[in-house]
Amino acid sequence: MNRITSLFGIKYPIIQGGMVWCSGWRLASAVSNAGGLGLLGAGSMHPETLREHIRKCRAATHHAFGVNVPLMYPQIEEIMQIIVDEGVNIVFTSAGSPAKWTGWLKERGVTVVHVVSSSRFAMKAEEAGVDAVVAEGFEAGGHNGREETTTLCLIPAVRAATTLPLIAAGGIVTGEAMLAARVLGAEGVQIGTRFALTQESSAHEYFKDYCLRLQEGDTRLLLKKLAPVRLARSNFRDAVEAAEAVGATQDELRILLARGRAKKGIFYGDLEEGELEIGQASALLYGRQIQTVTEVMQELTEGYKRAWDELKD
Repeated sequence: MNRITSLFGIKYPIIQGGMVWCSGWRLASAVSNAGGLGLLGAGSMHPETLREHIRKCRAATHHAFGVNVPLMYPQIEEIMQIIVDEGVNIVFTSAGSPAKWTGWLKERGVTVVHVVSSSRFAMKAEEAGVDAVVAEGFEAGGHNGREETTTLCLIPAVRAATTLPLIAAGGIVTGEAMLAARVLGAEGVQIGTRFALTQESSAHEYFKDYCLRLQEGDTRLLLKKLAPVRLARSNFRDAVEAAEAVGATQDELRILLARGRAKKGIFYGDLEEGELEIGQASALLYGRQIQTVTEVMQELTEGYKRAWDELKD
């Protein structure tokens, strides 16, 4: 037991990332049933869709689960009210200032965790009253911090800057990496890429298979003029890189990005014109088969124990 397992009432200090188009009720409930903390990804759900997933998740697990909410969400008030009305008591916030919603949520009995990309933002999250922080390094998939600080550098910096329970994220796909995060000062880990590619993930099978064939250098952080996002190689990524190379404006990039690119790539499996968001550590999974959440959790916990035992020897 540590502060993370105690905070959430879970067996292992492993949190599944609340990823758009991947983190539905099947994935979240499977992670929670396996001893971690599953999160529903509200960023790709209409309000009533989120309500449906909350209810299905509750029916599928008797264990704790939560919701990840990007604070830039256009219907944020409605989303937050649904979370409270449905009795969800764990919320992870990201992509915005925690000051606006943390107090409101905590007044209603919700445990609040905020995702940060720097020690400065970690201190602001602590000032806002959050219960824990996720420090997410540059290696992570999806949207990322502008600072481009790697997990190896970020975790000790955040640990030195705040006394809050600390969760490490970015580039963690093995038990050995979990142990490394602990040595650096983290008390738990949040894992996205590994769970995005499981059988229970709502991502398309084409997307999963493709990401399991990515190698070193096949993901890059782009769209820094808008909101930095890590993308796997595709025709769409080539177009983004070409536009950025000639100094495309924010408006030009928005037109190129358009609506629904991530859904097209991740949920519908369009590997050329979709936005394929995945972490750098996908290369460490090269050639693997799509696994179940139970298999992944077993590998993570056994790998952690094995690495710990080897260090003790």
